[in-house]
Amino acid sequence: MHDTRYRVEHDTRYVYAAPVSQSWQLARLTPRVLPWQQLRACSIQIEPPPDERHEAPDSFGNTVTHFGLLRAHRVLRVRMLCDVDVGIRPDPALAERLPWETVRDAVGFHRPPGDLMASRMCQPTRLLPLSEAAHRYAQASLSPGRDWFEGLADLTDRIHTDFEFDPDATTVSTSVDEVLAQRRGVCQDFAHLMIACLRALGLPARYVSGYLLTDPPPGSPRLMGVDASHAWVAAFAPGYGWVEFDPTNNQLADPRYITLGWGADFADAGPLRGVILGSGQQEMNVSVSVIPV
Repeated sequence: MHDTRYRVEHDTRYVYAAPVSQSWQLARLTPRVLPWQQLRACSIQIEPPPDERHEAPDSFGNTVTHFGLLRAHRVLRVRMLCDVDVGIRPDPALAERLPWETVRDAVGFHRPPGDLMASRMCQPTRLLPLSEAAHRYAQASLSPGRDWFEGLADLTDRIHTDFEFDPDATTVSTSVDEVLAQRRGVCQDFAHLMIACLRALGLPARYVSGYLLTDPPPGSPRLMGVDASHAWVAAFAPGYGWVEFDPTNNQLADPRYITLGWGADFADAGPLRGVILGSGQQEMNVSVSVIPV
């Protein structure tokens, strides 16, 4: 199967209620280069032009664009344009069956070459502290002796079935326990929930940020600007490597998934975040288009 080439446009626009005197931002908007993903071209356009700008990798290997605006402005626009080729990821079905407890016991000693130590992705974070509620939810899928991949596929299916997609139900600060209580949220929440479930059992998992090609209704043209950033989960097991699960859509990542970056949680992989001086309120509009070339 040939790689699929996509043209991605990610356009973020902030409008401030009063002039902002200074602004410092971090943009994680450069897609990663991976064995199954090749970046052909990428540009990040910033308006007004920044007074300071440089790019550097973070501790996870994501490319981060650092920029600062040191003069007054009412509007900030950050626009990423890229061409990226995506192929097929390794087939996890080819790996041998492995009890999940074996994975838990092994990750402290397994160091994937050129990658994050898997054991680092077992640790709680500020956004994802250890959750007893997540531990209880996970146990229904990962019963004693169950195969790791089978258990994670079941957990993916249960989150998809038990939770309702509702963009108005949560914010970026909604906790996993709150999501478990109300049984609704968005892709970020479902990724956080699955990660919390796995870490509660001592299994490594990381947050993946990117894009998913969405299909228009039959007979309808593909529209510009209607897609959105997406989030899913990568989990590690010796022999499997990192396998990507999407609990929002109950499937494994495939050539429709374009990877921007990853980290321990949303804070490490969000597309854009920063600090401003001035202005009490702001309006943000995000437009994403993913077009097969």
